[in-house]
Amino acid sequence: MALPFDLRALGVFLAVAEHGGFSAAARELHLAQSAVSQTVANLERRLELTLFHRHERRITLTPEGEALRGHARTLLDQAEAAHLAMRELHGLVKGEVRIGIPSMLGSYYFPPLLMGFKARHPGIRLTVVEAGARRLQRMIADGELDLGVVIDDATSQRLARRPLVSEEMVVCVPREHPFAGREAVSPEAFFREPLVLFQDGYFHREFVDALSRRTGLTADVAFESNLIPLTKAIVRQGFGITTFLRRVVDEPSLEAVSFDPPAWLELSLAWAPGAYLSRAEQAFVDYVMVHREAL
Repeated sequence: MALPFDLRALGVFLAVAEHGGFSAAARELHLAQSAVSQTVANLERRLELTLFHRHERRITLTPEGEALRGHARTLLDQAEAAHLAMRELHGLVKGEVRIGIPSMLGSYYFPPLLMGFKARHPGIRLTVVEAGARRLQRMIADGELDLGVVIDDATSQRLARRPLVSEEMVVCVPREHPFAGREAVSPEAFFREPLVLFQDGYFHREFVDALSRRTGLTADVAFESNLIPLTKAIVRQGFGITTFLRRVVDEPSLEAVSFDPPAWLELSLAWAPGAYLSRAEQAFVDYVMVHREAL
């Protein structure tokens, strides 16, 4: 339904009310007095109300005009706030980016990128969600996340993606383990060991499950945990071994050993296909693509 007024007409009406006359309002608005008078007359006609008492030397608001003045001021203030918000977004002064990151990447790969982007755009709020890769894909598709890091494989093909990083999955063992010092470990040797694995839905677990299917070998799962510090502690104490991205094996009591043959994961930054990326989201994508070599 069409409204009986527009914001410009309300602005002219308020100027007349606040300056007490058509001539003063015209000077304030840099308009011809006839244009101001005509605008108010058209507004009254469309509202089917008289907004001003027209006296010989002055004008005053009618009760209907007084009622409209409060609404008009609220509407114009809200319009100005909306205009300012859009200008801020255009200049990337404000905005929000909701990004999902698997735990290994969130802890060991993304902090420099997130902090660097925040330093460049301090007004943009970053909301980071940690979850398994498959859940992140669903959240992106459902609009719960703007962006997310996913495994670049057949299940993520329906998402819009930008290649992010290629990273090696390695066997993680304590320093005193027989595998320590080897150049590589075969899948057969890996599956003979008790394993500490993430739960279903995480790419860490999917990697091991896929390796099991490919080799026909069964995993001996001694512990399940999505907590990286706990998993490392279990491995350090000799209760099992695990597999991590190479960068995660970052302490002297643990050693990273390649699989034979080496196993690599391709990771991408993804968003819903055909989704509109706000200026803040596009800025984040661009920033990550330029600085991904730092990963």
